[in-house]
Amino acid sequence: MKAMILAAGRGERMRPLSDTTPKPLLEAGGKPLIVWQLERLVAAGFVDIVVNVAHHGEAIAAALGDGSRFGATVRYSHEPEPLEVGGGIATALPLLGESVALIVSGDVYAEYDYASLRARAEAMGASSEPPHLHMVMVPNPPYHSGGDFSLDDERLALNGSSRLTFGNLALYRTALFQGLPRGKKLQILPLFLDWIGRGWASGERYDGVWANVGTPEELQRLDRHLRCTPRERMLR
Repeated sequence: MKAMILAAGRGERMRPLSDTTPKPLLEAGGKPLIVWQLERLVAAGFVDIVVNVAHHGEAIAAALGDGSRFGATVRYSHEPEPLEVGGGIATALPLLGESVALIVSGDVYAEYDYASLRARAEAMGASSEPPHLHMVMVPNPPYHSGGDFSLDDERLALNGSSRLTFGNLALYRTALFQGLPRGKKLQILPLFLDWIGRGWASGERYDGVWANVGTPEELQRLDRHLRCTPRERMLR
């Protein structure tokens, strides 16, 4: 079972920090964001991992190497320029193969238990019926109060009252990307709108620690959180 960490973005809102350091290598709690993701994936049994890189991609490859020191096998999908999420996944398809893959963002920190997705991924892989996509949704953060999609009894819908935000953690049937162009920019939102509109997507709500680290202020906030002791976190 394969996983992919999306790490090719430029991190414009993280400038000037991201001018010299790719955003996934920025540290919180004494560790690069992408390493938090990699270690959590390995702990859950996802050890065959693809990382797409573009902006300062050589620095990410130097930091992670072949993955062996983390207990994983890491391979890289190199992009001449960031291809957006859809284009990045489509371009990495030869490395992902014909399977169900867990795909997460390299600039997201989540204490979500990825092992909980293994049984669902196996069930998706054993059937050709929907869902073809399973998305982990989170409560709407202040900067995205309107949410993305509605979730009702594990069914995702484009419209509805119980709107949540996509946590940038999802299982994808890689066949969804088979007919898409490689090496070209392609946003993922139009694909989500199509797939959810067709009834192809399921979802679940996660209420634990989650942060989409997009600005220096958010990075500092996460750093403070991670440096707190467990007792200090409970008292906050």
